[in-house]
Amino acid sequence: MDLSPAGITSAFAQMSGWEILAVILGITYVILAAKESQWAWPFAFFSTLVYTVLFWDGALISSSILNFYYMAMAIYGFILWKEDEEGETLNISRWPLKQHIIFIVVGLMGSIVLGYLSETYFAARFAYHDAFVMVFSGIATWMMAKKVLENWLYWMVIDSTAIALYYKSGYLATIVLFVLYVILAFYGYASWRKAYVEDNI
Repeated sequence: MDLSPAGITSAFAQMSGWEILAVILGITYVILAAKESQWAWPFAFFSTLVYTVLFWDGALISSSILNFYYMAMAIYGFILWKEDEEGETLNISRWPLKQHIIFIVVGLMGSIVLGYLSETYFAARFAYHDAFVMVFSGIATWMMAKKVLENWLYWMVIDSTAIALYYKSGYLATIVLFVLYVILAFYGYASWRKAYVEDNI
């Protein structure tokens, strides 16, 4: 991909309107999630609906399946973050180190298996890279829905890895989105950590 000013301008001019829409919806989702707003999830649903189709067309099989999973998690997250009858919402929690180690090991094993299957049976491009992003994004999304504080740390790594994947795949608007996601992950972590500390004084 040509990352010169002229190359970037040309790439943006050729971008699909659907990709741009997905980017806008995705950014809105993360900002609202950092603020613990239940309305983050409808934006997540429609952003990932668009990406499911885009990535399938681009032969990024794992990313397409991942975004289909995101759609289901958007519904789950919306329900989970809903206020109860007393006006209370789900509180932010933390996981012990042992639980993180288990999830990381399982995630790496799952990435290898999924990468092999995608490459062997679906002729997927960048299969192992794509699978790593898929598996750990699935874990981190579930953690976000459960309001586990450390989900933002996972996203810092996942989104940085995804930038390299989408650079190789030619999704320029999505690269911009994921750069913003990395920045917003720092903001989300700081925001949730502050709320967690205040709730546990």
